[in-house]
Amino acid sequence: MRSAWAGSRWIFGDTGRTDPETRPRIRKKRRATMKEQDLRKLLDDLRRDRISVDEGVALLRDLPFRDLGFAVLDTHRELRHGFPETVFCEGKTRDQVAGIFRELLERHRNLLATRATEEHFEDVRAFCPEAEYNPLARTLSVVREDIPKAPGFIAIVTAGTSDLPVAEEAAVTAEMLGNRVVKIYDVGVAGIHRLLDRLELLREARVLIVVAGMEGALPSVVGGLVGVPVVAVPTRIGYGASFGGIAALLAMLNSCAPGITVVNIDNGYGAACAASRINRLPAAD
Repeated sequence: MRSAWAGSRWIFGDTGRTDPETRPRIRKKRRATMKEQDLRKLLDDLRRDRISVDEGVALLRDLPFRDLGFAVLDTHRELRHGFPETVFCEGKTRDQVAGIFRELLERHRNLLATRATEEHFEDVRAFCPEAEYNPLARTLSVVREDIPKAPGFIAIVTAGTSDLPVAEEAAVTAEMLGNRVVKIYDVGVAGIHRLLDRLELLREARVLIVVAGMEGALPSVVGGLVGVPVVAVPTRIGYGASFGGIAALLAMLNSCAPGITVVNIDNGYGAACAASRINRLPAAD
């Protein structure tokens, strides 16, 4: 579903009008978006005298951030990183999440939230029917514009089925960031033949995200078998001595396998962000 201003964010610039009588009415509908192409369009409109200097200043005033009182939104992030600020819903009220979504969706075509609940989803869907919810990953996403995919792919590997919520958060995030994702689930070291059966596929990936709880051994095993970067994600899955994921975290940090990077406990989102940056680097000749 396309918004009323689909095709270009610069509504006034597309009219080609310079009549001052028309500017106030049009400017109310116009919000500065943060993609590089949109900034270039704004500057081109200014150069061609389609908008005035005052109008350009008004549009750029909210470019770095938007202060909602309870949240200061980094509306400049898409210009810097290529993707808008992600909303971390945990700890926020329903009204706060809805308010943040309303504001960001006026500036961005695609949006992601993590640690979202069904209630957050229902609130957002009330004004954004395109919103989708993944209950396993606890992600809330809006896609109004096609996301170009990088040529390589990210493989997401889990030790067990209990690790799927974290793996799915990583998968949704990686896809929203423009990556193809291959999922290889439940191939932990307790049945290592399951992992070895997927070895060829693992070696074809540009980067691996390996998710494990318990003793956290899987990233070390995978790291010793492949020659691509491995982003290890410890999870809180395990019995008492796992200490809520600390045992897996320490095991991964102490891995002797080269090329392993470790993120925080249950941080599928952070792992996907790191893996995406690696995957989108230019391929070596």
